[in-house]
Amino acid sequence: MPEDFIAIAGAYGDAAVSDYIYFCGARTLREYAGGMGRQLEASRTVPHMVLPTPGGALVWGNTIEGDQLFLVPREDGTWTVSAFRRGWADWHDTDLGFSDWFHLALTGGTATDWLPEWEPLPHRLELDNG
Repeated sequence: MPEDFIAIAGAYGDAAVSDYIYFCGARTLREYAGGMGRQLEASRTVPHMVLPTPGGALVWGNTIEGDQLFLVPREDGTWTVSAFRRGWADWHDTDLGFSDWFHLALTGGTATDWLPEWEPLPHRLELDNG
């Protein structure tokens, strides 16, 4: 797993960013990825194996719209962010690592029509420390 993702998952745990992006922390990631991963792996729209299948992509969160967010392993050892976009029923790949994608996604720096037009920073963060 990418170090930047591990740092965020460990530091914040389960969190909602401005009631739009839900991030699974270390406490619930395995359960979420296991359950949702099996469902998504069976989808014709998801072009990757999904963890817990060895070598699979990691589903790490979702949006309020039902889009599923992934880290996809690349042959060079890096991981990039991709998404199953529920409203379009398609797959969206990026070449961005987690921290670059997350920063751009939260600041409106991505050229995409499936993320919201955010209010100015800082975003509200709701932690679920169960």
